[in-house]
Amino acid sequence: MAELPAREAMEFDVVIVGAGPAGLAAAIRLKQVSPDINVVVVEKGSEVGAHILSGAVIDPSGLDRLLPEWRSEETPIKTPVTDDRFYFLGQSGALRLPNVMMPPLMSNHGNFIVSLGSVCRWLAGKAEALGVEIYPGFAAAEVLYDDNGAVAGVATGDMGVGRDGEPKDSFTRGMELRAKYTLFAEGARGNLGKQLIARFNLASDSEPQKYGLGLKELWQVAPGKHRKGLVQHSFGWPLDNGTGGGSFLYHLDDNLVSVGFVLHLNYSNPYISPFEEFQRFKTHPLVRDTFEGAKRLSYGARAVTEGGYQSVPKLAFPGGALLGCDAGLMNVPRIKGSHNAMQSGMLAAEAVVAALAAGRSHDELSDYEAAWRASPVGQDLWKVRNAKPLWSRFGTLIGIALGGLDMWTNTIGFSLFGTQKHGKPDFATLKPAADSTPIVYPRPDGKLTFDRLSSVFLSNTNHEEDQPVHLKVTDMALQKASEHDVYGGPSARYCPAGVYEWIEEAGNPKFVINAQNCVHCKTCDIKDPNQNITWVPPEGSGGPNYPNM
Repeated sequence: MAELPAREAMEFDVVIVGAGPAGLAAAIRLKQVSPDINVVVVEKGSEVGAHILSGAVIDPSGLDRLLPEWRSEETPIKTPVTDDRFYFLGQSGALRLPNVMMPPLMSNHGNFIVSLGSVCRWLAGKAEALGVEIYPGFAAAEVLYDDNGAVAGVATGDMGVGRDGEPKDSFTRGMELRAKYTLFAEGARGNLGKQLIARFNLASDSEPQKYGLGLKELWQVAPGKHRKGLVQHSFGWPLDNGTGGGSFLYHLDDNLVSVGFVLHLNYSNPYISPFEEFQRFKTHPLVRDTFEGAKRLSYGARAVTEGGYQSVPKLAFPGGALLGCDAGLMNVPRIKGSHNAMQSGMLAAEAVVAALAAGRSHDELSDYEAAWRASPVGQDLWKVRNAKPLWSRFGTLIGIALGGLDMWTNTIGFSLFGTQKHGKPDFATLKPAADSTPIVYPRPDGKLTFDRLSSVFLSNTNHEEDQPVHLKVTDMALQKASEHDVYGGPSARYCPAGVYEWIEEAGNPKFVINAQNCVHCKTCDIKDPNQNITWVPPEGSGGPNYPNM
C-alpha cells in the first residue's frame, strides 16, 4: 500500500468514544460542571442509538442523579414496571417463584421498560444542547499515544479502502481527535478497551472477564395479548442444568413486547447454538401464546459483561479511563447495566473536571479509580459478586439457590461465600467435539421461530462490500487444525448472524467469513477457543441500524 497522507488533527479537552449511556452521561456531566470544557463524542453507529441493544428495564438511579428533572419532561421513558414475575421453566411447564423469596435488590418495581436506543437519542439531544459535539458514523479505530506512552486521543478509521487493502477513488483519511483526556465507553468487549487493558496491564489484579450473548426480538402483539408494564424473567428450559442463561419478556407501550435470551458464554458443548436456543425458548407454553397473531419487527444480538465486581479491571490509566460495559459494570442477576454506566460516566467526568482545573493532562485519573468501589456502582456490584461464579460452579438449580442466599445475606452486610473466583475465561471452556453430544434443533416455522439470515435482515445490518474484512483471523491453519478439527467448528453455531461457515471445497474444509452479516455482537472475539479471531471496526457506519431496540 502506498504511503498514506498525514491525518488532519483536531484538539479537544475531552474525547469520548461511544454514545451509549456511559459516554453520554460523561459528556453531559462534564458540561454541567464546567460549561467551557471542549467535549466531543464519536459513535460508530450511523446515528446515536443505531448500535444500542438492550432489554431493557432500566434502574433510574443513574438518571435521577444526572438529570433530576427528567420525570417532569417529555421523554421516551414512559412505561413503569407494574407486574414483576420470575419463573423456573421445565420443558412443558413453569413454576412461578414467589416475589417474597427474591432478594429485595431483584425487585423491578420503580424501574422502567424502555428502548435504550431511544433513551440514548434523547440523552444525545441533552448533550448537544449543552454544547457537546457528537460525530455519529465515525468509528474510533486507533488509540493515539504521546511521547511518554500516555493516551493522547483516538483516530477514526480511513474511508474508501478496498477489500484488497488499497485505497479506492473515494479514499478519505481518518481524523485524529486529540485530547487531554480520552474516555472509552464502547460497550462490552470494546475493541480499543481490550487493547488498553492489555497495554497497561489493567486486569493483572482481577478475575477473567466473563460474558453472555444476549439475543433480542421486538414484536407487535395483538391488543388482547398485551400486558403493559409486565416484566417476566425465567431460567431453566431449554438449557440443561450445566449451561447458564435465562430469558426475558418485557411489555412496553403501543402493544410492543421485547423478548430476549441471554446465554452465558462459558458453555462447554461446542454444538450449542445460542440463536437456536432462543428460538426454542419462544415455543414454551408460558410465552408462545403471547405471539399468536403478532408481527416480529426487529432482531439483534450483543455480548454482555458478566464478570461483575471481581472482574472489573483497573479503570484509569495515563490519559484516560474505561466506562460502563467497557469496564464490565453490568449487574448480572438484575440484567442491568445502564444505571452503572451512567454513574461511572459521571464519576469519570468529575475526575476529569478536577484534573483540568488543576492544570493537569494525560496523567492518571486516580480519583476515578479510587471512587468507584465506594460509589453506588461498587455497592451495586459488591452485593451480587457471587451470583455468577456460584451459578457456573454448581449449575442452574443449586447455583441460583446459593446465589440468592448470598444476595439476601449481602443486604445485611455479610456473605457466607466470601468472594468467589470465576476460573477459566470463556474461550477456554469448550470441550472437544469428540467428547460432546451433537444437538439437533427443530426447523423454524417462519411464524414464531426463524432462521438467522431472515433475522439479520430485520437488524438492518449493512456494510460496504468492497472493504477489508473486519473479522481478522490471525492464523488460518490454526483455525482448521483446532477450531474445526478439534472443536467441530463452533463458530458456525455461536455466531447469531451466520457470519461463519465451514464448507467443503475440493474435499477440504474451508473457512468462510460473511462479514456483511455481522451485527457487531463480539461473540467470536470472546468465544473462539484459540483467541484467533479479532473483531475490529468496519468502515464508517457499517453494522446494524436498530430503530428502537
